[in-house]
Amino acid sequence: MPLLELPKIALPGVSFELAEQGFARAREGCEKMKVASAAMTEALRETYSSNARSTTDYGLKVLEISNANAASAIDFFVSLLGSKSVSDVVTLSTSQARKTFDAASGQNKELLALAQKLATETGEPIRDHFAKMLHKAS
Repeated sequence: MPLLELPKIALPGVSFELAEQGFARAREGCEKMKVASAAMTEALRETYSSNARSTTDYGLKVLEISNANAASAIDFFVSLLGSKSVSDVVTLSTSQARKTFDAASGQNKELLALAQKLATETGEPIRDHFAKMLHKAS
């Protein structure tokens, strides 16, 4: 394969065949970089797609939790309005505090699980494609 379609000329200290081999290796390296770039683009596409799904799930869970907490607070205030004595207010307040604590504990566990899923699913495609590229290189 001729080098840039130039006629063969004597290069001082470098043979023409050596220069052609260098260009062939450079071309081969560029092809490998194109393949690696395409693989990383695919990994990022999968990561963003997975990330979007997981982020949506997380956001929907936050909205669901907010709705449940707002409904619980409204129910509590309605109960307070119907109380007839200070002891009823104290009893309702204590009961509401316990329900709120239990609910928050469960909600935090759900959000933590979704956040862990998000972190795992975000990293998996990149890790898998990187492992494939390393395996091909060796």
